[in-house]
Amino acid sequence: MNTEAIGHQNKKETKSLWRNRNFLLIWGGSIISNFGFQLYTIAIPLLIYQISQSALAMSTMRMIEFFPNIFIGMIAGVLVDRYNRKKMMQWASFIQAMSMTFLVYLLIVDQVEIWHLYILGFALSASGYTFGNAQHAVLPEIVVKEQLINANAKFSFAQTIIGMIGPGVAGFIIAVFSFTYSFAIYTVCIFLMFLCMYFLSYHPHTSNTKEGSTIWIDMKEGIDELFQNKILLIPTITVLWVNFASSLIIGILIFYVVDQLGSSETEVGLMYSISAIGGLIGASIVGRLRKKFGRGEIYTFTLLIDVIGIICIIAATSWWLIGISLAIRTFAITISNIVYFTIRQEFTPNHLLGRVSGTSSMLMKITLPLGLMISGLWAEWLPIPILFIASAAIIFVLFIILLFHSFRQLD
Repeated sequence: MNTEAIGHQNKKETKSLWRNRNFLLIWGGSIISNFGFQLYTIAIPLLIYQISQSALAMSTMRMIEFFPNIFIGMIAGVLVDRYNRKKMMQWASFIQAMSMTFLVYLLIVDQVEIWHLYILGFALSASGYTFGNAQHAVLPEIVVKEQLINANAKFSFAQTIIGMIGPGVAGFIIAVFSFTYSFAIYTVCIFLMFLCMYFLSYHPHTSNTKEGSTIWIDMKEGIDELFQNKILLIPTITVLWVNFASSLIIGILIFYVVDQLGSSETEVGLMYSISAIGGLIGASIVGRLRKKFGRGEIYTFTLLIDVIGIICIIAATSWWLIGISLAIRTFAITISNIVYFTIRQEFTPNHLLGRVSGTSSMLMKITLPLGLMISGLWAEWLPIPILFIASAAIIFVLFIILLFHSFRQLD
């Protein structure tokens, strides 16, 4: 390593996150984008419900939004490792902005149909996933290893704060103004995120792609790295089943709250604002938990807390009780996500991080469409609370397995 590189590394090691310009640009862009995304998350299922009054249509939209993780996740990982990650984030945010602009146009001319939303939802999810993969891979390049859990916690903390504000704002805007206003605000937020990515000035990683290497060979390297990394593989498989269990809930929860509990758009927004409080607490205390407990121990017991949250949803009879129940789940999920992302960043060579992230994300979410389809069909004819019971049972079994697994001993 030359003198200039050593000096650059030392400078990175001593720089506080609050004085790290590149971290602040990515973090700030993430805050702006997440605020807009909260508006989108609340508005899109309500718009679909207004058009169709169908739980299946709502769960189908959620299913389509997860398809990119399965169909292009590994390819996006290869691209993130092969090419300039800064430009990848710029192009991804630009595609998101164009997709949202087109949706706003359709709403203005009153020509929006369900199939439009499905196509645009896929485009938004594909570009958003690629952006997230690149951002995840960039983070270890702009902060040192010892700062990773703190940096990830800051992302999660900010996202949770926005999660408290965004849904309530979205519900208010939809009730007082229209869906168009919510989507227009999200469009502006994405453009601002694009500007933040434009002004990044870090030195991108040097691709280690071998001469003559193909996309398929690169994808195989990512698969091999993941399956040989037992420390990362165990929580990845766990998340796969947790996601399946959660998909039995997330696809039809808004339908359940609106159609069967009779909640309004504003109450749905407030429900998610309450739920975000759990994430705020989780992101705030994960650093202190890490000082007292190993990562395996923390990750394992977040599963038990998640089960408690789902049981509370089953017993809830109003939107605000469901909001509290979701806060318990969000607390557990936030902590487990921070721990998992840090493990993935720390135990994966950076030149493979995009591919490993793409492969693990694809594996974790491959069961989501199945769960969403099951929940949508079930909710059309059968009692929804049974799905919640099934979800809790699956996650509890996972908790018991990890309780006696060697992964629990991971420091």
